[in-house]
Amino acid sequence: MKPIYLNHREKLHKLISGEFSLIDNVSYFLEKIEKNKHLNTFNFVFEKEALIQAEIIQDKIKNGTNGKLAGMVIGIKDVLSLTDNPTTCSSNMLKNFNAIYTATAVQKLIDEDAIIIGKTNCDEFAMGSSNENSAFGTVLNPNDNTRVPGGSSGGSAAAVSAGLCDAALGTDTGGSIRQPASFCGVYGLKPTYGRVSRFGLTAFASSFDCIGPFANNINDLSIILEVMSGKDDKDSTSSDKSVPAFSSLSGKEETIKIGIAKEYFGEGLDEEIDASIKNVIKKLKDYKIEFEEVSMPHTEYTIAAYYILTTAEASSNLARYDGTRFGHRAKEYQSLVDMYENTRSEGFGKEVKRRIMLGTYVLSAGYYDAYYRKAQKVRSLIKDDFDKAFEKVDLILTPTTPTTAFPIGAKIDDPLTMYLNDIYTTSANLAGIPGINIPIGKDKKGLPIGMQLLANQFEEEKLLSTAQLIVERFS
Repeated sequence: MKPIYLNHREKLHKLISGEFSLIDNVSYFLEKIEKNKHLNTFNFVFEKEALIQAEIIQDKIKNGTNGKLAGMVIGIKDVLSLTDNPTTCSSNMLKNFNAIYTATAVQKLIDEDAIIIGKTNCDEFAMGSSNENSAFGTVLNPNDNTRVPGGSSGGSAAAVSAGLCDAALGTDTGGSIRQPASFCGVYGLKPTYGRVSRFGLTAFASSFDCIGPFANNINDLSIILEVMSGKDDKDSTSSDKSVPAFSSLSGKEETIKIGIAKEYFGEGLDEEIDASIKNVIKKLKDYKIEFEEVSMPHTEYTIAAYYILTTAEASSNLARYDGTRFGHRAKEYQSLVDMYENTRSEGFGKEVKRRIMLGTYVLSAGYYDAYYRKAQKVRSLIKDDFDKAFEKVDLILTPTTPTTAFPIGAKIDDPLTMYLNDIYTTSANLAGIPGINIPIGKDKKGLPIGMQLLANQFEEEKLLSTAQLIVERFS
């Protein structure tokens, strides 16, 4: 029988009162994961370990020595390290690799008594927008099994949507939390770059990658972010800014000015998504929320700049997978160069190879200035667009995706069309700002529609409190 609770706060209260057992709760999730194996959300399930931890944490709760996340059952994307457990990045390159340390963000959850129930499926090395680029196979969208769940964190989004865990961790390099959250109808938060340590995250594009949570409510997003955030000596890019008490936030009754970015509501946006967001705006005008149109003139260059810069960083980061130190090594080769070529040909999938080749090209002699250097300049211009907008407004509202979840296979052979799925999300990663997906309804086919809120750097407090207010008012 499923224990009923709205969020982690209520769950912990019921565990403390003895209304239900944590061991039974974990067993329920494990049974549900098994029943929903067809969704392919998990690469690995830690059944034995989860039950052992449930027993230990149950005793802590009885003794009053439990942490903030006691009993929260969490899935983590299979690009995050967990000591002595597989970290495959959903790739044949790392299919037999076990981590020798734990990612800082994951360790912080464990230290507060969260239970890690398994590693979720994802696009290989977090490269993709549909979760079709996985050596473990495609993840199915729980809302419609013929549709993609989004990517690259599709397994995490689908697991939360299907109720296979309380929450999940994903990573967001260009929308890989917010886009699948939108497709699956859950909340997904990309923090400010540097808010959460990247130590233990397998790098895709180091100046873009962010770790963030998925959940079915904003309260759970908030407490997970609070626990994960903070300076980490193992990650020089992590920020030493103080961490607000995100878990104590509520929808603040104060005047909020939200910018409507006109460039995000043009050609290519699905009519039902457009209408749904405008309906939300209309309802919110009855409360203390003001709206003002803002312009982001360099929006049209975001996809081009993003895919030049991230593929360049991917090309450099993935050079380490050569069969020499760890990961897959080809069995047949005649020379060292043969070993490199055969190992990388066998280990990497089609999309990863495409991005490595693109990145190598833009970094090559004669093209560095023409592409990479120009893209860095455009990145600065996009950041300036946001800086100017945030001088006028507190937050910016946009669609999360141009369409709802598309059919499996519909775009896999058309990379450019697939890349355009990230048209509303990549700008936040280029600028290093936080963003959140808020589910706001469904289209005529029953597919979830998401709305995106963006805040200035390190203003997650404003982002989360406003998101909570919107949910309270809109529901």
